Amino acid sequence: MTRPRRVGLPWYAPEHYEALRAGLADGAKLPPHYETWRIATEQMEREVQRSGVAVVRVPIEPEAFATWCARTGTAGDGPGRARYAAEAVAESDPA
Repeated sequence: MTRPRRVGLPWYAPEHYEALRAGLADGAKLPPHYETWRIATEQMEREVQRSGVAVVRVPIEPEAFATWCARTGTAGDGPGRARYAAEAVAESDPA
């Protein structure tokens, strides 16, 4: 198995964090405070980058993500967000 060159990282803007926590299927599993989530996610991002994989932050906006979930039949949970981010990165890769 080859390592990907780039991976998508679901990224939340501070102004969307509370709405996402309330609307996501697993939102209660996210830290209650945005800064706690941001610090942990940036640490994970650095670890992935140190392994030689580029990380692309993919914004998760509440309405756009909910629309995508409904259109694709995907749950609004962690695996769904990962798929959303992976598709965004794949779409942005030159053919």
